[in-house]
Amino acid sequence: MVSAIILLKIEREHINDVAEAMTNFDEVSEVYSVGGRVDLVAIARVEDNDQLATLVTNKMIDLKGILDTETMVAFRAYSQHDLERMFSIGME
Repeated sequence: MVSAIILLKIEREHINDVAEAMTNFDEVSEVYSVGGRVDLVAIARVEDNDQLATLVTNKMIDLKGILDTETMVAFRAYSQHDLERMFSIGME
């Protein structure tokens, strides 16, 4: 499993549309609207780097309003939260 953080700069009038469209991609688990030098942060979880490349270079390229992206691949996850337990709620 490959986890990636995708930072997106978006034309102001397209921020909501891009965020909603990104949530429809199976590879994207979360999208955050943020303040700062980027407008959106997307969390992608994919099986391999090829699937990540397809998301960024084939699927996202069709979204109107994206000005710039930066994709960071996560090497390790550190958390004080039991993420597996949190994401399995209701999956019994």
